[in-house]
Amino acid sequence: VLHNSLKSFTFALPILLLPRCVPHDISINGLCRMAGVIPYRRMPASHKGSPFRIFFQKTSHKNNMNIAIVGASGAVGQEFLRVLAERNFPIDELHLFGSSRSAGTSYTFKGKSYTVKELKHGTDDFKGIDIAFTSAGGGTARDYAEDITRYGAVMIDNSSAFRMDKDVPLVVPECNATDALERPRNIIANPNCTTIMMVVALQALEQISHIRRIHVASYQAASGAGAAAMAELYEQYRQILAGEPVTVEKFAHQLAFNVIPQIDVFTDNGYTKEEMKMYNETKKIMHTDADVSATCVRVPSLRCHSEAIWAETEEPVSVEQFHEAVRNGKGLQLQDDPSKGEYPMPLFLESCDDVYVGRVRKDLANPNGITFWIVSDQIKKGAALNAVQIAEWLIDNDPKFSNR
Repeated sequence: VLHNSLKSFTFALPILLLPRCVPHDISINGLCRMAGVIPYRRMPASHKGSPFRIFFQKTSHKNNMNIAIVGASGAVGQEFLRVLAERNFPIDELHLFGSSRSAGTSYTFKGKSYTVKELKHGTDDFKGIDIAFTSAGGGTARDYAEDITRYGAVMIDNSSAFRMDKDVPLVVPECNATDALERPRNIIANPNCTTIMMVVALQALEQISHIRRIHVASYQAASGAGAAAMAELYEQYRQILAGEPVTVEKFAHQLAFNVIPQIDVFTDNGYTKEEMKMYNETKKIMHTDADVSATCVRVPSLRCHSEAIWAETEEPVSVEQFHEAVRNGKGLQLQDDPSKGEYPMPLFLESCDDVYVGRVRKDLANPNGITFWIVSDQIKKGAALNAVQIAEWLIDNDPKFSNR
């Protein structure tokens, strides 16, 4: 019934009862994708026309896949399940794996219960698996990569274990999807969350004029450090308001009512590992000679990262040119009307798919510079969604999957 309603566009009244993005269009997306339809384009908050001017396309995947999720009980593992369901990903068999602690836990996916199996060496558990989404940490990824890929499964890994390996492609589909076809080890690396959202926006700018250098300051939510870190932030606020000693375990310092200019450990050059990931990964993904200088800061928001970006291009780029590039870009939404207080904010973009761009302006310190602000859900586009989009692209374009 829902599917037919969507086709005939008689679904407007029920959607009136649901929130939009911005904020929270996930409810609309979930309805659409469960009906076997995926949104072609969303309207940003600044859109003045009908909120029901939405276009649809049928999912194009021909073959159902046998899918594994390693690290199914973690924050990203759970996001994998939500994203796969929302996008009506073509699944024949689903297998969940985790540590001995999470083994035996059951999760519901599309109305069916699945039990987490302990990840072990020397088994045939991955025989017949087409694609394995892994988000169990770098050590586990390296330790079990051979077991996962032995029978031909494509491993799409969310950790940092393989990102800079020369024989492992590092992929953001909006930028370099075809790199995923060259994977001699059957491993594809999912980039760091802050890098993903930045290069999606930079790709639109690169289409206008080659980017020479990039400066970026990130404002990263507590959830970037995991579910336990989010819980600690809540607890810190409670403890402060109750006049109790503050617990600090997941961050370098108290995060509540504070910002911390350190994410990950410092390296010998004074930059943190998180900042160096943005430097190295951007070059690899975009196949660029542009240099990147990053400062990564933890802020006391719960979910969605933000970034302030200054980019220098070979030729001057106007605000209007970049606006148009963002409007036409893949995975981007323009939300830029400061006079009306319209710009991306983390509070309103949780569970949204795209990278939102605002505060676009010329760089007053550089005639070839342009600066802008972006926000994206780092657990979704910054992790699970990007990996699923890689898999979707493979199904449609890799002969291993598309010709069978």
